[in-house]
This record gives sequence, C-alpha cells and structure tokens, in this order.
Amino acid sequence: MSDPFAEDLPKKRKTQHEVGSDLSSLSIDELTDRIGDLKKEVERLEAEITRKRSVQSAADAIFRSR
Repeated sequence: MSDPFAEDLPKKRKTQHEVGSDLSSLSIDELTDRIGDLKKEVERLEAEITRKRSVQSAADAIFRSR
C-alpha cells in the first residue's frame, strides 16, 4: 500500500558524488561527508593498485625464472 503523504516528505538527496557536479546547494556537513567518502574511495583504489602490483610482480618473477 502506498503512502498517501509520500509526496509531502522531503526528497532524499543523491549521496553519490559526481565529478564536476554543482556543489552550491550542499551544506558544509554534506561537503565534509563527501570529502570523507572520497578519501575512503581513494584509499580503496590505492589498496587495489597495491594488490594488483603484488600479483603482477609475483607473475613477473615466475616468468623470469624460466
């Protein structure tokens, strides 16, 4: 059953950050939250690069030893 008052509820903001998007409507808290999320994502990406470099180094070592 749908909520007859749903249209009266405030709309949820898009939480995903899009590079180059307009930031003027965001509060300081929202901007701070986005920065935190982006920092976590950068850490995740860097960890994946480190993991892939490790795998690549191991593969290179195997093929060099032959």
